[in-house]
Amino acid sequence: MRALRLTGRWSLADRVTGPVRGVPFELPAGARAFTVRLTYDRSAGVLDLGCEGPAGFRGWSGGARSEYTVAPGWATPGYLPGEPEPGEWRVLLGLYRVPPDGLPYEVTVIPHLAPPVAPPARAGLRPPPPPPRAPAAVRRGLPALGDLRWLAGDLHTHTVHSDGSLGVSELACLAADRGLDFLAVTDHNTVSHHAELPAAATYAAITLVPGQEVTTDLGHANVFGDVGWIDFREPPDRWAETVGERGGIMSVNHPVAADCAWRHPMRTPPPAVEVWHWSWWDRTWGAPLAWTQAWSPGAVLVGGSDYHRPEEGHPPGDPTTWVLGRDPLDGLRQGVTAVSATPDGPLLLRHGDDFLVVGGDGLVLWGPGTRRVVVGDRVVLPARPGPHRLETYRNEVMALCT
Repeated sequence: MRALRLTGRWSLADRVTGPVRGVPFELPAGARAFTVRLTYDRSAGVLDLGCEGPAGFRGWSGGARSEYTVAPGWATPGYLPGEPEPGEWRVLLGLYRVPPDGLPYEVTVIPHLAPPVAPPARAGLRPPPPPPRAPAAVRRGLPALGDLRWLAGDLHTHTVHSDGSLGVSELACLAADRGLDFLAVTDHNTVSHHAELPAAATYAAITLVPGQEVTTDLGHANVFGDVGWIDFREPPDRWAETVGERGGIMSVNHPVAADCAWRHPMRTPPPAVEVWHWSWWDRTWGAPLAWTQAWSPGAVLVGGSDYHRPEEGHPPGDPTTWVLGRDPLDGLRQGVTAVSATPDGPLLLRHGDDFLVVGGDGLVLWGPGTRRVVVGDRVVLPARPGPHRLETYRNEVMALCT
């Protein structure tokens, strides 16, 4: 079958008026699969890549890929497999960076009469399972509260389904080896990784939470729960409405993180804020806490490593989010959370009517109407309302709790 070549030139005005554009095409009769290739001058700008079929969303890879294949039994990570339905398809192009003089592009669509063979699995895609570990609460000696348990996890990670370097099983094993009870896998603007979560969770003996990082030029938000794909082209209030209708939870990600800072207006703030992100590299800097207090004083505080690849130096669990619940999503809905620098770092937990401090000897407990030096590595103190934190004498944040 003959390839289709679609060319054009995006302008800065195009980006301003519509940052995600669709290049339409139709597959010839009999096509059972297709491959899309995008070429442009990468030294001049950045175009994101995705796919939409006649029946809706079929995948997104942002700037991480320049080619993808959709076939009945498999698809490039980030994309959904399945028989190509008849009708108008669109190659989605995100106009992420377009120079003033414009950015020419070429899209090549290669139809396949017979589905191509899936590429071989990457070496190391299924590493040996980690040795069994006791739950984090048992290792840290944390008591239960009725039928609620403290669970330790990471709420922000990526795989090869967007711009990460590890497969789902690899990531799950790494997180379990770090001593986490759960992990949210939140690839950018796609849910193609969700199909792999159950098998990877069983293999690595860890709870994997389906997630999506809804990613735009004006800010990112994580969506937790099996809620389907959230259309990043819609305004954030619509994201929140859809997530709520489908029983999920939404958080604003890294709200003061350079060009990924949150700049979207919203009628109602979502319940959670990722106040502790790896980019909070100097935790004497008060901007994340100040932003959260101004945005939503009652926000549920969470953290996320935003893990992509080993060489970045912040593995899953740096920081660690602790939730008190029957499972991770139940804990987030309960709104009783804490964040520590690592799975074994100092902890400040709101446990019923008390604060439980673990590993905080010599740190200062700060909160509304609270200023107190902690004496002892395991201390129970009367809890007061509002978010609290443990700090060093230099005002470096060591632990948070909602």
